Amino acid sequence: MSDLDILDDVLGEVSNGARIPYLGAEVAALSGGLAPTTPNALCARIEAEVRVPRRASGNLWSAAQYVESRKFRATLNTIVERAFAVEDGGPNPIHDWLARVRPPMVVDAWYDDGLLNAFSGPDNWGWVQGVSRNGEWTLIWTRAYDSRGEEVDEARSDWPTLIYKPHGLARKGSSFLISDSDYVEVLTEIDIQTPIPEEVRRRRTGRPFLFLGCRFDDQMLRIFARQIAKRSAENHVAVIEGDLTRMERKFLDEMGIRRIDLPLSAVADHLMVPEG
Repeated sequence: MSDLDILDDVLGEVSNGARIPYLGAEVAALSGGLAPTTPNALCARIEAEVRVPRRASGNLWSAAQYVESRKFRATLNTIVERAFAVEDGGPNPIHDWLARVRPPMVVDAWYDDGLLNAFSGPDNWGWVQGVSRNGEWTLIWTRAYDSRGEEVDEARSDWPTLIYKPHGLARKGSSFLISDSDYVEVLTEIDIQTPIPEEVRRRRTGRPFLFLGCRFDDQMLRIFARQIAKRSAENHVAVIEGDLTRMERKFLDEMGIRRIDLPLSAVADHLMVPEG
């Protein structure tokens, strides 16, 4: 089978609920907006406002930690929220397609609200997101919301679609994980799955993943992808164009992920072809 044939098959599996889409930051770039669409771009936004030491420069999580430690969390939140509070771009073919087919679950591993906006409308979905424990006095990992943005006790099993944003949402009044200290407690528990909501664990069972717009050249991103896909089905697929780093190749091998060497734009073009 050609790469395009495989892509057609796995997109069909997403459409019929048999495969879970896992969206990385590069999917947001398809909208053409001004918000950062890579960890490096977001790091550059932070460093444009606060000078960080060389040891932290270029690493999003370390740069964020420096700002949090030296300028307080409120300053860090303001910088990140401002980076995403920009004019929206045009339509996003992957977001819009997912909003049409409404799979049982979508993992959205970036800080923007583009997918949530695409889903706005019918009251038949909700989302659960990772939250920072900075300033919290209780043992909390996530918060859940219905389609109107109202907080609920937990993700509901009767939602036809659940959007899971493991790193949170960079929107004023929301919460997100970004600094080293945000992640330290999550990483100590994630191997036993405590920070991953029960409903996410239930919906991934028996389903493999389709990774779109993801790069795995950062240890933090690899850890989250590995643990979120834990105890799911085999035969994952990832659309990644071009050369891979040594650690990316190792990660794909360890996870049994079949790579499709195509640009993300090929996925978008495929979704925009009329059926029939």
